[in-house]
Amino acid sequence: MSKKTEKDGVIILSALEEDLVTALLSEKELYGLAILGKINQARRKQQMPELSIGSLYPTLKRLSEAGLIKGEWRETVADGNSPRRKYYSLLMEGQIAIERTQNYRNLLAKQKDYIDEKERVLCFQLN
Repeated sequence: MSKKTEKDGVIILSALEEDLVTALLSEKELYGLAILGKINQARRKQQMPELSIGSLYPTLKRLSEAGLIKGEWRETVADGNSPRRKYYSLLMEGQIAIERTQNYRNLLAKQKDYIDEKERVLCFQLN
């Protein structure tokens, strides 16, 4: 679940939310199952377990309620007999949230690299 800091209102996305928002970044808009397909395609390439549909829609709802994405119901074909789909698009707040989340994760990775290097130096000096 996304975290919002009290001090400055910055939103840091969970890994799942980051995946969903990133999938929407690459397209103008997508419906739920298309988002799931895009995420699972990327996960298969990374040999990661696939995301289930059961975690998709609650996450989309949370992101929508947080004002990061927008969902809109539409007919898939204008004949009126086709099923309706909810199409999602990324809002400016979602774009900002993904940028801040990625910056935050990059900062953590740099700090980890720095600590790992200090530990290697210390171990070398002790031996």
